[in-house]
Amino acid sequence: MPANIIFITGGARSGKSRYAQQLALQHSNEPVYLATARHWDAEFEQRIQRHQADRDERWTNIEAEKFISKAAIAGRVVVIDCVTLWLTNFFTDLEYNTEASLTACRHEIDQLLTLPGTFIIISNEIGMGVHAETEIGRRFTDLQGWVNQYLAEKAGKAILMVSGIPVVIKDVVV
Repeated sequence: MPANIIFITGGARSGKSRYAQQLALQHSNEPVYLATARHWDAEFEQRIQRHQADRDERWTNIEAEKFISKAAIAGRVVVIDCVTLWLTNFFTDLEYNTEASLTACRHEIDQLLTLPGTFIIISNEIGMGVHAETEIGRRFTDLQGWVNQYLAEKAGKAILMVSGIPVVIKDVVV
């Protein structure tokens, strides 16, 4: 059975992670939290610790900076948090090459889609904010938008979080 994708997007601090975790616990008593963040600096470590404190002993925590489909997640209910940090890892490693990053990310998403399981994928809608000042910032915004579109297309359900409220924007019954 192919992957069941639930795509959750929205702005910063819109309630995406909290909602995704609640949703995962509705589907499983033993969900997986797959974190894509790199441990960049001390401030980021605090963010990671805050996220970890939100989860109890029912959760299995896995870290995968780029190759999420290779993690031990087949057949599980998995919260993948988050696409923006995941893209950052590809984008920086591929020297800010938007096309190479997009190709690599689409390939990894396609690999994920071959696995059984329910994957609740969190992303940010950064294109709804202020226009990036730098060329690299604008290229990243483009990359994020294209990957979000790709994920939303593949997802059976897509949810936009607005001020902590989930707004269903796609719900395909199979």
